[in-house]
Amino acid sequence: MRYVNKWSALLLAGLWGCGEPALESQQQQDFGPQTATVYQPLSASTRPGMGASVYSGGTTFRVWAPLAKTVYVKGDFSGWNGIALGSEGNGNFSGDVSGAVKGQKYKFVTINQWDGSAEHADPRSAWQENSSGASIIYDQGTYFWKSQQFSTPPFNEMVIYEMHVGTLYDSPGGGPGNWTSAIAKLDYLRDLGVNMVEVMPAFEFAGDFSWGYNAAYPFAPESAYGTPDDMKRFVDEAHYRGIGVIFDVVHNHYGPSDLPMWCFSGDCLGSGGEYFYTDWRKNTPWGSTRPDYGRPEVRAYIRDSMMSLTNAFRADGLRWDATKYMRTSDGNEGNSIGDAWTVFRSINREINSTQPWKISIAEDFGAGDSITNDATSDTSGGGGFDAQWAGEFVHPVRQAVIESNDANRDMNAVKNAITQRFSGRHTARIIYTESHDEVANGHSRVPEEIWPGNAGSWASKKRSTLAAGIVFTSPGVPLMFQGQEILEDGYFSDGDPVDWNKLNSFGGIKTLYRDLIRMRRNWSNNTRGLRGGNVNVYHVNNTNKVIAYHRWDVGGPGDDVVIVANFSGTYFSSYNVGFPRGGLWYARFNSDWNGYSSDFGNTATLDTNANAGAKDGLGYNGTIKLGPYSLVVFSQ
Repeated sequence: MRYVNKWSALLLAGLWGCGEPALESQQQQDFGPQTATVYQPLSASTRPGMGASVYSGGTTFRVWAPLAKTVYVKGDFSGWNGIALGSEGNGNFSGDVSGAVKGQKYKFVTINQWDGSAEHADPRSAWQENSSGASIIYDQGTYFWKSQQFSTPPFNEMVIYEMHVGTLYDSPGGGPGNWTSAIAKLDYLRDLGVNMVEVMPAFEFAGDFSWGYNAAYPFAPESAYGTPDDMKRFVDEAHYRGIGVIFDVVHNHYGPSDLPMWCFSGDCLGSGGEYFYTDWRKNTPWGSTRPDYGRPEVRAYIRDSMMSLTNAFRADGLRWDATKYMRTSDGNEGNSIGDAWTVFRSINREINSTQPWKISIAEDFGAGDSITNDATSDTSGGGGFDAQWAGEFVHPVRQAVIESNDANRDMNAVKNAITQRFSGRHTARIIYTESHDEVANGHSRVPEEIWPGNAGSWASKKRSTLAAGIVFTSPGVPLMFQGQEILEDGYFSDGDPVDWNKLNSFGGIKTLYRDLIRMRRNWSNNTRGLRGGNVNVYHVNNTNKVIAYHRWDVGGPGDDVVIVANFSGTYFSSYNVGFPRGGLWYARFNSDWNGYSSDFGNTATLDTNANAGAKDGLGYNGTIKLGPYSLVVFSQ
């Protein structure tokens, strides 16, 4: 039957406009010059899909609005006149709109139980004109993928480069960088040896400049960066170069501004409506916008946004931001939110069962071993994450190189950082010295913190690259932050692009990182142990600030690796350490080589014979030269 009531007559006459002709394919009735076109209410659709799902000849619209009395869709396809959707009786309203096609704009209008109306973009919008504008119909199946043979690297072979689309490759002033400009740096990253990029949140947020952690539309790529097809092309081009893509996702809070789902049904329930907690659990450090993980429909909303990335966008992994603020209200374990564990487990189980080669990473700091182990333990009792960011690594290693006084460096803390692991798996932790959090929020880049205002100094170069050497030779999945390899200074800002001119000044430092990455990935087939899970930190000299450790997978020539690191400014002309086997050990890497920087000492750390004789609990020992603030790597 056709609808006519006081609300619709008023709204159709004014708010919806009648500037464009109605579609002939929809039944309509003209109520005279004082009203706009009125459409016959649609029956609920039998087609699948939430949001806007394109079919041949039209689009199915389906939206969850459990507290609404009526829901309309309007857009370019209807001259912005409203079409009533059919109720499915489960909180969903849906309908098939013939003639609605990809690229047309649309919005929903909800009528609450008091006949109040509100206009919203689609909470599941896959394409937004901007954060406060209309949704745009998008067909996920129309992009043609050219890279069909890509395989995600195994976890133990991953080397991750964290990047921000808006600042990776851009010029100061004007708008932010975008997917196309980021693609232009992929050849560089491939040549550096990176095989995974982790993209800071790139989903529609308020304004054009942001870190991305204020995402308002978890299904829609940020419009300032480009279209959904542009985002797919970035993934496609990365895959074409052998690089996987991890997307950073935010579900501990939304927005808090420009939220399409806020009070969606027109009943705010005393706060934000059905999508959000409305009691003490709503409060987060970033606003009172924590989604209600206890509602199956909200869990489905989060799940579908994740699967859109791993399926439609072919992502190779997900990095879940601040999971501690999903499972607690304020980071305090006493204020736990048990519903969050259901979200973790259900989604990670699905990824593990359908695409187990894709990595799921939690950011979950400061909760103690029992909780952090739970995050990465299996879904029968834990969160089921493959890995989590390791604060237990980054903080002691940064401290050991930022400290200005050699006497205060703690080699036992460095040892613990190297050996710490979650759930007994070496790949269950992401290790780094620079990330978006560690180079802002009161922190700076490591070279900057070593010598504020003089990040290009000898001390900054030596000690920051020493820390990088620990990252790439320790058990774990190594990560670096954009520009780290060219000694970026200062702190990270969403309006300050990476200064690629630093390649001219610090190209040797970039080569140092390239060499570390190649060793970590066993490019020359003589450092396989760096991909293995075994480590023995057998030499800890806290007086002279030297540490040595053995890495291996199955052991033997080409597998066993010995690392010796000097955290002091002292040059050692003859330093004796243990070796796990006798014979000749080849010097594969020396961070003091002056090819990396002309002011490095070029200490002659040469191939070394390990002779029989107990040392450091091992059966053999060898004597080497060791430069200040330097790391050397040996293998057979």
